[in-house]
Amino acid sequence: MSEHLPDFLTDEQRAIITAPYEHVVITAVAGSGKTFTLAWRIRHLLEQGHDPNRLLVLMFNRSARVDFERKLRDVTQGSGLALPEIRTYHAMGLRLYRRFIQEGILPAFSENILSDQEINFQVWRLTRELAPAELSDDIRRNKKDYVETATSFIDLVKTTLSPVDVVFEDLGYTDKHRYLIELFHSFEQWRKSHSRISYADMLYEPVMAIHQTPTLQKLVANKMDLILVDEYQDTNEIQHLLLRYVAGDRARVTVVGDPDQTIYEFRGARPEFILTRFSQEFDSPREQTLSYSFRYGHRVALLANHLIHHNRGRKDVLCHAHPSTPATAVALHEHGNDSEMVLRLLSGQSAESLAQTAILFRVWSQSVAIELQLLARQIPYRIDAGKGALFSREVEAVTALLTVTAGPLPQLADADRLDLARQLLRFPHVGLKEPELDQLAQMLSQFGADWGRRLLDLDFTALPPMAARKLKTLGDTLVKLDRFQGPAAQLVRRYAESTELFDGIRSLALTHETADERIDTVHGFIHYLSSLDVDANRALNHLQALRQQASQRDQQTGVLLSTIHRTKGLEWAQVIIPGLQEKYLPYSPRQSDDLKALMESERRLLYVAMTRSRQQLHLITRPQGQTAHLDGDLGPSRFVPELCFKLSEQFGHWLDQRDEGRHGSASGQLTLDYPLTPISERYARDCKVELSSHSEATSGDNGGPLWAQPRLHHVIFGPGDVISEDESAFEVRFDSGDQLNFSKKSAHLYFSLPLQG
Repeated sequence: MSEHLPDFLTDEQRAIITAPYEHVVITAVAGSGKTFTLAWRIRHLLEQGHDPNRLLVLMFNRSARVDFERKLRDVTQGSGLALPEIRTYHAMGLRLYRRFIQEGILPAFSENILSDQEINFQVWRLTRELAPAELSDDIRRNKKDYVETATSFIDLVKTTLSPVDVVFEDLGYTDKHRYLIELFHSFEQWRKSHSRISYADMLYEPVMAIHQTPTLQKLVANKMDLILVDEYQDTNEIQHLLLRYVAGDRARVTVVGDPDQTIYEFRGARPEFILTRFSQEFDSPREQTLSYSFRYGHRVALLANHLIHHNRGRKDVLCHAHPSTPATAVALHEHGNDSEMVLRLLSGQSAESLAQTAILFRVWSQSVAIELQLLARQIPYRIDAGKGALFSREVEAVTALLTVTAGPLPQLADADRLDLARQLLRFPHVGLKEPELDQLAQMLSQFGADWGRRLLDLDFTALPPMAARKLKTLGDTLVKLDRFQGPAAQLVRRYAESTELFDGIRSLALTHETADERIDTVHGFIHYLSSLDVDANRALNHLQALRQQASQRDQQTGVLLSTIHRTKGLEWAQVIIPGLQEKYLPYSPRQSDDLKALMESERRLLYVAMTRSRQQLHLITRPQGQTAHLDGDLGPSRFVPELCFKLSEQFGHWLDQRDEGRHGSASGQLTLDYPLTPISERYARDCKVELSSHSEATSGDNGGPLWAQPRLHHVIFGPGDVISEDESAFEVRFDSGDQLNFSKKSAHLYFSLPLQG
């Protein structure tokens, strides 16, 4: 009953807790206390006499279920109320599966659920059997990558009703990986012949059975009075259908989530389930909001609102910092080197402060130069197992190159030289089959010097033409770089250029993203070597010392290095986001991408990253006006101007001081130094502030790269619309009818914004 509710609840929380018995969709911003609110909602329903056995609470994973169970026990302590069961989707699916077996609809399965190890073994067997011969050597060397890709593909197919070939096309894999389609069918044949199921099958099999046999719906529907689902923005098609079938016509369903935090599209999640599908399929539900965050202050809220407002596929909800929330300081750093800026920010911080700090990346390759700098400065850090820069294939291969060209090769044991030779012959791969490659590596390992000349002495006429060309190129390159005296970074750049290293990496990569990751890891290592400005020998000594340090460091303390995708539900006192530049945020598009959908997805990622912070948020971008740069850096992100940083900082700071009672007067008036925006005016109204501006300019598009603008003017072709882009170019349809492609790197030479008016 409402009189039992705590006094500190907001009006929004009270409205949700005491809402009528009907379908409800709740949009909850980051840090809004939704779990606590939902626990009180359940208590309220139980106090009204609802049967706990007819109340179902669905959570996305076991840890979320355990957390919610604990909060519900706390909220109902001393009430004497019997509590409902809280299940994960998979637990509910498994219950249905067993019922369908009893009804004779699905075949029985072994209760021994397939382990990851068993699945990986079968996938590895099928990969070697079904993949094209040209990939066989790469598959043997990179077993983990191929197995992970195939298992992820199998799981992703099982999040949707789409046929396997449609899922394959949607994921954008290259043609040489089309074997994954056959692998999926073969894996399913093996699994069913052995009566085994995986965790994905717990949902996939019963939902497919219901979907294909409408009469089954009567077996599962209308058993519950009320269903409550958390994190609905992460829902995929199979989960949505299961909810719909179980609810039937009887259950009233409450779903809660934040469409602006949908970042798991690669796992099948789609924001449209919470945005439109739920309302279409559950009788015009009541729409409610948790708009106040208790995590971050006004400055972060204003930045986040300005950014996400540019997305069209969302609910028009403004996130507010609750007046009780402590201020969050924000800073936008324009710097040409992310790792140098990170070091500057972390220098001198206490161990306690570092332990409450996270550096969040779009992709893992961004962490390479930063991690090495932290190691070199002995700043403690934590990173996911298997993600350390020094132990990546690319960094180990570059280290092998430095050793062969300028290092202590003669002093090494034959076994160590053999390992170096194998790495070099695969960097890039010389095109030999594994036995021939190993034989050649054995030959090279017998010599303590002059590997380039040994390669040039080979009988190239006895080799396949492609392998002969690559080995001759490698030999020529090693001869030219033998005892190279210049900087180590320059040595690696010359090697990469001469051997067409990046083309070689791209030709064997599983996906475009994998290729970019591996290439950018090399670039990140080169950047670090550049910062050392030492020759190969001194670089090797330095790297050896870093390796020793890395193996001895305490991996439980220090600053956290992680990707944005891994931050779901987490928060830190201090968050640092490097790479706010074209290429990383937003991630470089492909010509085949749906550009609008990709940009909205990338905005959501940045939104999620920013809203992890409690006390400090640091954004690192490139200097304004910087265009093309080395290694594909294309200048500041198009998202930077969307943040309206200076306005957000000034207005948010004023609100923070007002909430702390530090203003000399209680005046609710503020004049800003920057043009007002619709978001700032709306936020001001909600905070009961009368806002004005010294600037007469109107807010609008005030920056970002040229190709991010909808319309441009070319010096020769005149005005036109930007219709698509990929990682290096963009396409313009001119008013004259011409449709042409242009390089991003030279865009500033030929294009300008069209005249207004």
